[in-house]
Amino acid sequence: MDTAKCLVFLIEDDEGVRASMRLLLEASGYCVRDFPSAEQLLAEADARQARCIITDYHLPGITGLDLIETLREQGVATPAIIVSANGKDLVARASQAGVVAVLRKPMAAEALTQWLEQIVADPR
Repeated sequence: MDTAKCLVFLIEDDEGVRASMRLLLEASGYCVRDFPSAEQLLAEADARQARCIITDYHLPGITGLDLIETLREQGVATPAIIVSANGKDLVARASQAGVVAVLRKPMAAEALTQWLEQIVADPR
């Protein structure tokens, strides 16, 4: 599948981490729209437009997992990946919310791109 046409929403409050992840994703052929908070995504974007949502768990205000749960309540089924420094504690709840993967920081770039390739390859 042509990843150049795959829009990914990236939610990360750390500007440096967000810029690094954006560069990685764009270098892998994805179109990226990034947000510093869950609230900004909810206010400015339709999550149905994205092929995947990648969100940090620890965000100011609404957590990444709360964001995904809110989107699910709104009927948004966009696949999601959560990135967290402490991923073990949220795996069960994330799975219930339909999160595809919980990746632990610091993560290998290959892990993120492999999950994205699987998501893109899976027809919705």
